[in-house]
Amino acid sequence: MNLNLSESWSTILQPQFKKPYFKELASFVSSEYKNYTCYPKEKDIFAAFDFCSLNDLKVVIIGQDPYHDENQANGLCFSVKDGIKHPPSLKNIFKELASDLDKEIPQSGNLEKWAKQGVLLLNATLTVRAHEAGSHQKMGWETFTDEVIKQISEEKENVVFLLWGKFAESKKVLIDSKKHTLFIAPHPSPLGAWRGWFGSKQFSKTNTFLKKIGAKPIVW
Repeated sequence: MNLNLSESWSTILQPQFKKPYFKELASFVSSEYKNYTCYPKEKDIFAAFDFCSLNDLKVVIIGQDPYHDENQANGLCFSVKDGIKHPPSLKNIFKELASDLDKEIPQSGNLEKWAKQGVLLLNATLTVRAHEAGSHQKMGWETFTDEVIKQISEEKENVVFLLWGKFAESKKVLIDSKKHTLFIAPHPSPLGAWRGWFGSKQFSKTNTFLKKIGAKPIVW
């Protein structure tokens, strides 16, 4: 694994790379990529951090696992590569986005443009074996990404955390809600979207808050 994160992230995350749990995780991931097909591509494992520096961070969206089918995962939660059919959760994200902001559904499911504006698209687990959902869970990634959330909470102020679904909502214990804003909604998957995802207005609420604190809103 290439651990050359940008300086802003490296400063707060470097100590994690030296801990026993992370060394074991790195060894496991290297073995998996050597012996099996895994996603995303190795160069994209830390894409969420590559596209969104800590200094520019405004919004955090928390996902669970990378997509595990061919050519989908690009290292950003909920995002797929250009030209790839939108998975069901992303379809519902775009439906709500279109309704909330009165705009057309984007053609590309690649969310790099969000990341470049300061949206950290963070999966709790950053890798997965092809066609085996959850196969890299409980190997150390969650320890690392929990630490990322804690460090953001400590180092930054006025970050919007978008917690979609019970799993993401469970991360609120890591966030200082006196310093940051949390918008919670049901998961956008077809299983949960009808329980309140549609109409939750996560995108307009986020931009209203950003404008209120004098920050540039996200062009979703």
